[in-house]
Amino acid sequence: MSFMNIPYGLGSTPFPLASFISIWKVQANDSYHITKGKGFEVPGLFITYEGKGLLTQDEQHYEFHAGTYFFVPDGIPTTYRCQDNDWKFYFLDFSSMDAIHALQLPVNKVVSTGKAADAIQHCERIIDLLIAEPFGYAYSANIILQEVMLLFAKEHSAALPARHTELNKIMIYIHRNLDKAIRVDELIDQSGMSRTTFFSRFRSITGLSPTEYMLNLKLESAKISLETTSLSVKEIAAHLQFYDEFHFSKLFKRKFGLSPSAFRRLT
Repeated sequence: MSFMNIPYGLGSTPFPLASFISIWKVQANDSYHITKGKGFEVPGLFITYEGKGLLTQDEQHYEFHAGTYFFVPDGIPTTYRCQDNDWKFYFLDFSSMDAIHALQLPVNKVVSTGKAADAIQHCERIIDLLIAEPFGYAYSANIILQEVMLLFAKEHSAALPARHTELNKIMIYIHRNLDKAIRVDELIDQSGMSRTTFFSRFRSITGLSPTEYMLNLKLESAKISLETTSLSVKEIAAHLQFYDEFHFSKLFKRKFGLSPSAFRRLT
């Protein structure tokens, strides 16, 4: 063992999940015209794969076309119909909008997607499950619903200017190499960015400079090592590439308020 990694978790706040209720596969012509005077009983998702549809809600008109999706909230008077005698779509309804908001997906907005083919495959998988009803089918249908939402959420988030996903590999590299003396210049070279851009984007994600971030990770790893192993303070300092035991102890006390030895005695 070269170092003890820090634990990774979601924290104490549960992440909201939408419970699957039903799915419709609709192939409509101009005779298709639905009015819901009290709105949908639960939220829903339209995925149009061919033709056109028109939805009206709160005097707002939304035109659906092939390769779009649309999250519609419940409880708002709604009408929707086929246009031009051809509208093919899936409609999924689910328990609440909490997951949609948590994933920052747009509501009451027609969104063009490059993931329509993947979404269609997911919808067909749900339908197959509901027809055959194999063991665990209800559980599986719920999982696939989450996959559909995550599919669209990832696509949507990648288009947001504030998301710097190009640093994902850098972050993973840092976490998996805490036992190495990583130079900031090495990270900049890996990123392909200028030094100024790298520092700016790194801080926008973590709130810290790369050096501060790596130091905090090493100290958290050292804390876990003190709690869970019999390694000496000197060995832990060496494994995590601190200059020496004294330097490590000084930084540890600054962060946690106790020297490594004192901290271990209390665990």
